[in-house]
Amino acid sequence: MMKGRRRFDYILLFVTLALVGIGIVMVYSTSAIIASDRFGDPYYFLKRQALFGGIGFVLMFLMMFFPHEILRRFAYPIFILSILLLIAVLIPGIGYRAGGSTRWLKISGFSFQPSEFAKLGLIVFLAYLLTKKEEKIRRSFFFGFLPVILLSGVVIGLTLKEPDFGAALFLTLIVFLLLFISGARVIYILGAFLMTAPVVYYFLMNAEYRCKRLMGFIRPWDDPTGTSFQIIQSFLSFGSGGLFGLGLGEGRQKLFFLPAPYTDFIFSIIGEEMGLVGAMVVVLLFFILAFRGVQIGLSLQDRFGSYLALGITLMIALQAVINMGVVLGLLPTKGLTLPFVSYGGTSLVANLMGMGILLHLSTQAERK
Repeated sequence: MMKGRRRFDYILLFVTLALVGIGIVMVYSTSAIIASDRFGDPYYFLKRQALFGGIGFVLMFLMMFFPHEILRRFAYPIFILSILLLIAVLIPGIGYRAGGSTRWLKISGFSFQPSEFAKLGLIVFLAYLLTKKEEKIRRSFFFGFLPVILLSGVVIGLTLKEPDFGAALFLTLIVFLLLFISGARVIYILGAFLMTAPVVYYFLMNAEYRCKRLMGFIRPWDDPTGTSFQIIQSFLSFGSGGLFGLGLGEGRQKLFFLPAPYTDFIFSIIGEEMGLVGAMVVVLLFFILAFRGVQIGLSLQDRFGSYLALGITLMIALQAVINMGVVLGLLPTKGLTLPFVSYGGTSLVANLMGMGILLHLSTQAERK
């Protein structure tokens, strides 16, 4: 084994740059007509995405040289700050409501989504807890495993309160996967799953639109102009794209047919305009990102760094898999964007910060 400080993982850096570049191009392609109609400026979404991309790259560059040991030292303050921001969202007059949910904080015309930063904050905190209580988590349900579930449940519960059911379910999955990676007993994980299942069932059945989404996923052709309209338009996008696509900017479903073509369903337009080949390029880039991230996590001797690398990799790669599964009709609609590609400033900045941490950790890894 070769030891010592190494260079950044340039393959991972290239993949990140490529995904952000594809995202900026596709955000413009999917939003120009909508932006022109709504704001009188076809570059409205492009300019905002480019601005947040620039901020994200600056923060990513800083995190590439930021010692991850400091994150370990400030794990509790980061966790508490995440909770406070999520609480602030729910305070009337502070939280900004849009689309039936209160998920944004708006300060001097600038809005951001605290739940996106809370994902990264929770992963830092979990990496700290799993490192500190590793043996207790494996041996004791009440004194090791359960405290991790309860503390994570605070962030998940606040996210659910917004409400953001998709993000809460995603965070729950991340927590269970990291606990499994840490060596927690499967019986503990199953017990925690059974404890949370009634809560999930309640929130799923308590909202009529969630039930309709689920039925639309199971039988999409029963309500093609209602609940299933979005997923059917997504099918039409992929179907019309063929092998090589209609050409960049030539997609038709983004012309006020497919809702949210520049956010949740941007992958559908990639399939329509760039075809199967273009879609597979995006899939390949995320596969490389996941592979390199896992490789870094498994190569680190520092347990905190290892859990941190694996958590960040899961945060990005798993969300990409879920988003692609949704737009292809393989999963119910969750409202999760495609990392680096979909329009969304807070998500882009948070993910780039995560990649900065992962790139820093790549310099600490020991490779054969």
